[in-house]
Amino acid sequence: MKTAVSIPDDVFEDADRLAHRLGHSRSQLYSRALREFVARHEPSSVTAALDAVVAEEEPSIDAFVARAGRRTVARSDW
Repeated sequence: MKTAVSIPDDVFEDADRLAHRLGHSRSQLYSRALREFVARHEPSSVTAALDAVVAEEEPSIDAFVARAGRRTVARSDW
């Protein structure tokens, strides 16, 4: 989809230089930047990313770490 947006001159120039350095078109750069921004602000994407990290971790937890974690959570204001 084509669209027109207004951005400050300095942002345009920085983006143009970055696109050139990366070997991308400005359209590719803007599309990638918007995709990353939207994903970063989508709660379900954040949760999915955290779930993936946790799934890769070692399933066993040291007893000391478990106790310390429970104490920390108990003292925290939610």
